Amino acid sequence: MMPELGKYAATVLSSYGISILLLVALAVVSLRRATRVRRALEEVEARRRP
Repeated sequence: MMPELGKYAATVLSSYGISILLLVALAVVSLRRATRVRRALEEVEARRRP
């Protein structure tokens, strides 16, 4: 169910689209960084073990 946005429809929908895109990009960057940090931590822990 879509509310009637009138002449502001393009502005509102593009704002929603950009916001969703930025949130997805932030999630992807965070997951990549988490993977990289986890890998680095595992390497440090592996070197530390006798």
